[in-house]
Amino acid sequence: MDELKYHYKYPHPAITADAVVFGFDGKVLHLLLVERGLEPYKGSWALPGGFMRIDETVEQCAARELMEETGVTDVYLEQFHTFSSVGRDPRERVVTVAFLAMVRKSDFRLIAGDDASRACWFEVDELPPLAFDHHDIISMAREHIKEVLHTRPIAFKLLDYKFTMDELQRLYEAINGTTYDRRNFRKKMVSTGLLQPKSCSRPQGTNRAFNYFTFDEEAYDEQQAADPKGRNPFNL
Repeated sequence: MDELKYHYKYPHPAITADAVVFGFDGKVLHLLLVERGLEPYKGSWALPGGFMRIDETVEQCAARELMEETGVTDVYLEQFHTFSSVGRDPRERVVTVAFLAMVRKSDFRLIAGDDASRACWFEVDELPPLAFDHHDIISMAREHIKEVLHTRPIAFKLLDYKFTMDELQRLYEAINGTTYDRRNFRKKMVSTGLLQPKSCSRPQGTNRAFNYFTFDEEAYDEQQAADPKGRNPFNL
């Protein structure tokens, strides 16, 4: 093997990528975790992630680790922070680039593999003890998703193609940690002109009919193209 032309004589850190993956079941916000199959923290729960290979980008690393450890693929990953505290990993000096992902929980079948023993969804307010500094990463991710919700209609990435207004309201409440008046919330959302009503559905064994909606993403994109600095119409 040819000797490298340039050498860096000082110690340098390893880089990892972790994914904070949110899912929504129509009532409660969930987070995707894996049970570690290797030391350190063997048997503890952690975010999906791992070390970046020498021949890949950190984005490719995040997507690969997520696929290998959970079976989740083809999701949009958004980088939101870098964690570099000294001593955050007992193995060596490690810097982690954290990514945010939002998926429709029903879209994916989880398959734990690689160095993960299990992959499971947990309610965001009922998480188990976590490895490394992953509690801090998740806390920052929750604040980040709350901030992004004010500027972009990201909530619809967590909903099925057809959803009820109650589901949309519960999702907003779960992300923002607050409650909204049902009538005012509906009025605000419908006033955007970007929710298309669909046929009613009456689940078997119930007397209540549910009105469904879809998000008109194409109309939203056209609106933003016409006014790139325009306010997010779904901001509360």
